[in-house]
Amino acid sequence: MPLLENGHIVDDAWVTVAGDDPIPATGAVIVPFARLEEALARAGDAPLGVAIGPDVDVALLRPALPRLGLVAVTFTTFRDGRAFTQARALREHLSFTGEIRATGTPLPDQYEFMLRCGITTVQTERPEAVSVWQQAHEIISVAYQPSILHERVQGLGFRRFVS
Repeated sequence: MPLLENGHIVDDAWVTVAGDDPIPATGAVIVPFARLEEALARAGDAPLGVAIGPDVDVALLRPALPRLGLVAVTFTTFRDGRAFTQARALREHLSFTGEIRATGTPLPDQYEFMLRCGITTVQTERPEAVSVWQQAHEIISVAYQPSILHERVQGLGFRRFVS
């Protein structure tokens, strides 16, 4: 599955450890939240990431954040916005500066909202072509809420109608 960053395909230097597979001693690895403590015990300074489900309170990651280079949030369905909340909380409340990766089944029309919440990369299981994600990145330009990106929100011009 391609990894997108700012609408472009990028190389993925991370290896995802599934289930009970052994955690490599070296290299950039993403482990399930249930195995985070085990992964933190690895010797050395190899890059470490954690994959969390939508039900995980990101505050539980606070002690590990200085050691983490990546947090993967999971979009299970388009109706579940908890991954947006997790990303925003990581950036705004926990001051996480590493990569936040969207995984699972996010929709291309959610791409700009993901970026505004602090997600930096997307790895989707959905079958859309990468061009659909690139178009979504270029087309959607109006936002109503503030962003972690600190860009200026463009006001919409409303006319007052007088009867």
